Amino acid sequence: MTTEFTTRITDAVVDSLDGTADPRLRELLASLTRHLHAFVRETEPTMAEWEKAVDFLTTTGQTCTDTRQEFVLLSDVLGVSMLVETINSDRDGGATESTVLGPFHMTESPARVLGADIDLAGGGEPCVVSGRVLSRDGTPLPGAVLDVWQANAEGFYDVQQPDVQPPGNGRGLFTADAEGRFWFRTCVPSPYPIPTDGPVGDLLRATGREPYRPAHIHFIASAPGHVPVTTHIFVAGSDHLDSDAVFAVKESLVQDFADTDDPALAREFGIPNPFRHARFDLVLTPERT
Repeated sequence: MTTEFTTRITDAVVDSLDGTADPRLRELLASLTRHLHAFVRETEPTMAEWEKAVDFLTTTGQTCTDTRQEFVLLSDVLGVSMLVETINSDRDGGATESTVLGPFHMTESPARVLGADIDLAGGGEPCVVSGRVLSRDGTPLPGAVLDVWQANAEGFYDVQQPDVQPPGNGRGLFTADAEGRFWFRTCVPSPYPIPTDGPVGDLLRATGREPYRPAHIHFIASAPGHVPVTTHIFVAGSDHLDSDAVFAVKESLVQDFADTDDPALAREFGIPNPFRHARFDLVLTPERT
């Protein structure tokens, strides 16, 4: 009787969606209903447990602000963000692999000239990041746009420390040159913990998980006629490459920030010698016509 009744509830909710005008919305809601109801039937939560789950989601929403997205963080630590990114990434191969957007792409990156220093606060180990934006066949993409953001040398983003870091610290919007080249100065990123002062932190502590991410720089690369890619580069040898709290590390995105002793190149980049230098290319997939 109980099993029959719970099945009828699921069927009734799914049937109630028949009038949904958008077929894709109807498909998504029907599948969500079936999977959520199946979870409840399988685990049989008590009323107290369900109320705690509702309270957790409520608190997650209340923690979100203009500069903090706790729901994105929750999606990240559950591996959902990485799953969605991977499903929607280049399926034919050959393009730069995608990874999570993360919760700190919360403010517009300031436009900067090629070669500019995005480490406005200083204090970190100087480095240069350079490369090209290419189509999958190797053709340079002149005028490609790169949105870049990273934490400072202590592992905090500008929006986390508005009274400490200048606005736009660690961020830049760059336009590649006529040969698809880009370069900018910054500091070598450091590993850092994701925010743990909210409900996501409570979840990590309850499950005995560490909050740390390996050192990385975020990128969104885009060019006309091509599919944008959201990705990172991770610092080779960084701690936590094998235990990223948001499951975002892909081997192809781990890059060497090489020790470089080249006075002429240092003068060209406007950076003290010696310095660290990360070189890599971003490869985009042409849009299908």
